[in-house]
Amino acid sequence: MWRYFPLLPTSKTVLLNSCSPQEVYTIMNDTVISTEQLTRTFGAFTAVDHISFDVKKGEIFGFLGANGAGKTTALRMLTGLLQPSSGKVAVAGIDVARYPEKVKSRIGYMSQKFSLYPDLTIRENIRLYGGIYGLTRSDIRSKTEALLDQLELREQADQVVGDLPLGWKQKLAFSVALIHEPEVVFLDEPTSGVDPLTRRQFWDLIYAAAHRGTTLMVTTHYMEEAEYCNRVSIMVDGKIKALDTPRRMKDTLHAENMDEVFRKLARE
Repeated sequence: MWRYFPLLPTSKTVLLNSCSPQEVYTIMNDTVISTEQLTRTFGAFTAVDHISFDVKKGEIFGFLGANGAGKTTALRMLTGLLQPSSGKVAVAGIDVARYPEKVKSRIGYMSQKFSLYPDLTIRENIRLYGGIYGLTRSDIRSKTEALLDQLELREQADQVVGDLPLGWKQKLAFSVALIHEPEVVFLDEPTSGVDPLTRRQFWDLIYAAAHRGTTLMVTTHYMEEAEYCNRVSIMVDGKIKALDTPRRMKDTLHAENMDEVFRKLARE
């Protein structure tokens, strides 16, 4: 049974700062991601089962669920990598099912597996992805220099990416996913395998992107990271079983933390 928790009223005030998102939950009026009865089947198996939700501009939206719940399949449909069996999906104003190639220039994507080329240098990776995303040579040069300074990697710019610590690889991959200033960035378990301090630093980058108006949709296995999101949806067996702010989920289910929320929903 799908438990839909009501959303908070919309607001035009932006309150993204050092406070946690549930303390300052704000949602802007522009819908950037919209699904309606989105479904994907593989033969007799239904991986994603009639899910409907909207995500607003500048929102950090957590997309949670156990392995096999349908998260990755849903992300593949949202990013134009997989056609839906039925239902509707729009990202950045584009009908993804009809124009899957068109949407790719408007989004960024970072997979749970490291997505840059380990045998290329940091500088070469940035330039390569700048070209893939269609930036001009002038923009590629300026953004490369800006990223090297932002990530404090100028001294390592000509070092191959494979030699970097995992945390730095993840930060670099995220920054490259933003190089073309996409409206939406999809992050599929971006902090998997990194230490808690690096995870916190990575989330600082996510906050900064949201503050600039970028919409971020994040999947994660770390339930404490759900606390950092403005809103969270939890998938169970291909369906969205709950959707609301972390605080209201905890209050509704009388749970102390999001891990307890998840366990209660999974048992229903």
